[in-house]
Amino acid sequence: MIDKIEKKVKVGDHIFYLADVFEGLKKIDSNTVDLVFTSPPYNVGIKYENHYDKMSYSEYLKWLEAVIEELYKKIKDDGRFAINIPSITADNEYKPLFMDVYNIAQKIGFKIRNDILWFKHQVSKRTAWGSFQSPSDPYVVQPYEFILVFNKKYKKHKGKKENIDITREEFINFSLGFWEIKPETRREILEACPVPFPETLAYRIIKFYTYKNDLVLDPFGGSGTTNFVAALTGRRSIYIDNSEKSFNFAIERVRKAIENNLLEIKENRIVQTKEVKSQMKLFEK
Repeated sequence: MIDKIEKKVKVGDHIFYLADVFEGLKKIDSNTVDLVFTSPPYNVGIKYENHYDKMSYSEYLKWLEAVIEELYKKIKDDGRFAINIPSITADNEYKPLFMDVYNIAQKIGFKIRNDILWFKHQVSKRTAWGSFQSPSDPYVVQPYEFILVFNKKYKKHKGKKENIDITREEFINFSLGFWEIKPETRREILEACPVPFPETLAYRIIKFYTYKNDLVLDPFGGSGTTNFVAALTGRRSIYIDNSEKSFNFAIERVRKAIENNLLEIKENRIVQTKEVKSQMKLFEK
């Protein structure tokens, strides 16, 4: 179990901490982060390298509240907090985790800005039906998760006009709160982190809510998707994770992003090339 700062690595404008989330956050100055985008462990029994993912639900919420409270301190007054969160089954009951996260964030001081529904297209591998073909106890499959977006104190986020890089087409598409994005499926990503979100999800959040050169933090960095996209889009970033395997993978991923630059987005991933293009195109289905 990692309970202190084990390693710190800087790659360009991106800092990586191999550390427990609380120890990593101690290294970040207060009121410096423009955007936190993350997906915490859901407490559903995932086998992480250095995290117990099967606490009691009440214990899990206390832990998550402590994390969010620390994040509040690090975010600028005009910054944003975006968290990818679902509903789950815990203690043998359905738990609307996204509602509990909303209540926790509001209690700490965050102000809800909006929610986004991420439709994941995962309906073909159904195994749970409950009382099949009977109203006795049917089970509802939820092929979606939420992204809750909060302001800290102010709705308007300050930045230079020349650092706005979202295109007209992107703004129109991203401002619709129903995002159809397939999950990450590449083996090398899944081996680095068992539950990564896709690059397109991070791309949309980062482009929609930040300016170029803004500072983006992912306190549960995993395979480094948030930092990878930040590097490709000209943002600075901070990564925290307590898995050495994920930590090393994320560093190399960001190094390659800086070297290769971005070509375009296709479905749930980013395609790279040596050539640098002035605009990034959203893949249209």
